[in-house]
Amino acid sequence: MEASIKGPWSAQEIENFLQGCHYPMRLACVGSDGYPRAVSVWFIYQQGRLFCASHSSSQMVALLRANGRVGFEVATNDPPYFGVRGQADASLSDSGGAAMLRRLLERYLGGVDSPLAKWLLSRSEDELLITVTPRRLFSWDYRQRMGEPPGSR
Repeated sequence: MEASIKGPWSAQEIENFLQGCHYPMRLACVGSDGYPRAVSVWFIYQQGRLFCASHSSSQMVALLRANGRVGFEVATNDPPYFGVRGQADASLSDSGGAAMLRRLLERYLGGVDSPLAKWLLSRSEDELLITVTPRRLFSWDYRQRMGEPPGSR
């Protein structure tokens, strides 16, 4: 199923933004009490899906095991604000988590030589691959109304 799209951006503009930005994804998982929990995670976007990794013992993984319905947002942190929100289904896999972790470290930290990267890689055998498959995508872009023309970033 292909995601429905609303907002000012085309599917190609959404794809370009998600592939090119280095903002974390804010992933909202549903808790057992019915309230969402928002977690910031690094991601890679390819072939219409967002991929991330998390340790098998993390609270986020426990929430996703119980309920794979998620909301997410990838957006600028400073004005003028623009980005993509969505509703999606998340799935977990025991294979591919360590490789995805390495790719995420290279993307967000520029390599695997930092103390944080080394620590994360030291426990990578317990990383799970998380695949977020969007069902609905919503773009927004406040650059023009905040005084900056679209496409200037």
